[in-house]
Amino acid sequence: MCGRFVLLTDLSVITDSFDIQDVACEWRSGSNIAPGQNILAVIRKEDRNILVDFRWGLIPSWAKDPAIGTRMFNARAETIAEKPSFKHAFRKRRCLIVADGFYEWQKSGRTKQPFYFSLRSDEPFGFAGLYETWMGPDRQQVHTCTIITTEPNDLIRSIHDRMPVILPKDREADWIDQENPDLGRLMSMLTPYPSEKMKMAEVTSPLG
Repeated sequence: MCGRFVLLTDLSVITDSFDIQDVACEWRSGSNIAPGQNILAVIRKEDRNILVDFRWGLIPSWAKDPAIGTRMFNARAETIAEKPSFKHAFRKRRCLIVADGFYEWQKSGRTKQPFYFSLRSDEPFGFAGLYETWMGPDRQQVHTCTIITTEPNDLIRSIHDRMPVILPKDREADWIDQENPDLGRLMSMLTPYPSEKMKMAEVTSPLG
């Protein structure tokens, strides 16, 4: 799973890295970003990459109770094409969720030790994500998202049995292309990121 991540990189670096043509949100950063918070994402509309913010925790458009979003902060890659909560977003509403790194916890008896994972290059990257728009009783739209997870790579396997999908740069454009009809090719992107391109550090100070 992915329940906490980090984004501290400057906005100017993000816009360059993700070829952003339109910033449609306030800049948001954090060293321990959690579900329920608004997070930065990249979507593509009218041939433009747009930086937006979504609430982390997907609320399906058909949901009657928005509390369902508290359980929908991750989506398993193996089932997103069939699961009612995610299958429509998988076809038409894919995004990149911007991050510098993420945390996973290793269980040892009654304690849990956090570890921080990032790219060896120290560059920001995009988690594969899905997004939805939910209409509340007050007719106000709520824009939400989820991070897709997959099986762990060799680096993470000793710490946790899942990891978020990190998309390589050369696959980002295809992932957010909403006109991309090749669902099989999209599914093939949802694989563990190469271990040799990542690094791990034990977290020794309390997470804020």
